[in-house]
Amino acid sequence: MSIRKMISLHPASKDHNNQALADAVHHLMYCSKMSLSCADACMAESMDMTQCIRLCLDCSDICEATAKLGARRTGDDQPMLRELLEVCARMCEQCAAECERHDHDHCKLCAQICRECAEDCRKAALSIG
Repeated sequence: MSIRKMISLHPASKDHNNQALADAVHHLMYCSKMSLSCADACMAESMDMTQCIRLCLDCSDICEATAKLGARRTGDDQPMLRELLEVCARMCEQCAAECERHDHDHCKLCAQICRECAEDCRKAALSIG
């Protein structure tokens, strides 16, 4: 079962299923874990990866928080969710830019998911009231 399906099954989503937001939540969950994994891999590299580790960890935390808020359907906090999606998109772009500076496969993969997540976050932000 996917998070998209879970969100669509929520009683509060019955009359309004925001597919862009569901897609963003899906990517946010993956991006959170992928950037966390990249940070861990960067710690094992022989070169100084301090900045990459920092941005990957920040990205992971922000994606995790955004995914949690995006998955909630009870009540309404659309202005805050929209802001958080926009912040998350910027964080993902920063993380991707840093990862793209490195020739490690884990960084390349992290940059790719971060770019995809940023795009979905922007689409979701635009889809919210």
